[in-house]
Amino acid sequence: MNDELSPEDELRLNVLFNTELKAVRIDESTMTLWALTPQGEASVPLKPNERSDRYLKRVREQLSGHALGSPGGYPVHLTRWTRQSQAGLSAQHLAQLLLIAEEEAVVAVVHSPALTDELARYAWWCMPTIENARLMLMRDVVCHGSIGRTLAEFLIEHLAFLHEDDVGILDTVAVMLVSGVLTDAERLSIWKRGSSRNSYYVAFLELQPDALPNPRGARADHASVPEIAGNPYSAMLEKALSGQGQTFLATTALVLDRPEIQEVVNHALNALAQWCAPLRQADEAARGAARAAVLAAAPLLEPDCAALDTLATADADSVRPIFLKTTAIGSLMRRKIQPIVTPLLDSIAVLQRQP
Repeated sequence: MNDELSPEDELRLNVLFNTELKAVRIDESTMTLWALTPQGEASVPLKPNERSDRYLKRVREQLSGHALGSPGGYPVHLTRWTRQSQAGLSAQHLAQLLLIAEEEAVVAVVHSPALTDELARYAWWCMPTIENARLMLMRDVVCHGSIGRTLAEFLIEHLAFLHEDDVGILDTVAVMLVSGVLTDAERLSIWKRGSSRNSYYVAFLELQPDALPNPRGARADHASVPEIAGNPYSAMLEKALSGQGQTFLATTALVLDRPEIQEVVNHALNALAQWCAPLRQADEAARGAARAAVLAAAPLLEPDCAALDTLATADADSVRPIFLKTTAIGSLMRRKIQPIVTPLLDSIAVLQRQP
């Protein structure tokens, strides 16, 4: 086995090492090394003198020796270390990890709390993947930096490639909503995807329950809700019967009526629990007095108060005993959780009725 690179590659790498490198990646399919410099991209067609995988290992050892002073290369087999032990590294050290053409090293940079906007741009050049885009958009410095829009546009474009990956859809939409980089038109476009895959709705329910796109009209008797300061039933009825409340309830019903996986159910129920927080946080005595006060002023709202009571009992813990015993998805899962979900759907229907 040859212990050295081909003379052509040795020379070209030495030339690169004398330039101001920002990032390095290797396209294994074409055996090309790409380098990012202040002047732009530079390519080095590799000329292996042995089996390709062994040769690429040797190239990476050269890169690691130059960037890290460690000719043994980067410990890519220690995935847990690469993704969790970078917390104490400075931006300078992270920059060095982008010079060794190891994907795990790029992932380590992406995970680091020391990530900067500049390093994010270089990491993205090295490895533009959905996972990396999601991770970097979780950093404020990236969202508000030069790369934030690029990452958002990439994720929007690649949502279609997630197909039936509901967990991927949940995570991707959540990150984009939290990042704040979406335009109103982009939010609406993502929301509309929920008509074909209801997991698109879930992050909206969790993160923006009072600012949902395409809001419905308020219930006709919305104005009849009595205004009683500090009363959880008054607050919940005002919210539930409003246009945003009707949109939240209708969307929650769509998700719970036909979820595909357990994660969607858990997230939807937790969104409902968060929405019902005013009732859930009140003790039983306070709720009883608050309910009596509301019904004394508006007795026709009694069915709605009862419906809210039912909704306020639900969260992910409601289905945990079922999910601990099964990995079912799809129609089988829906049958198993029917005793939990059916009362919720019935209660939502009550709150959507027109007087």
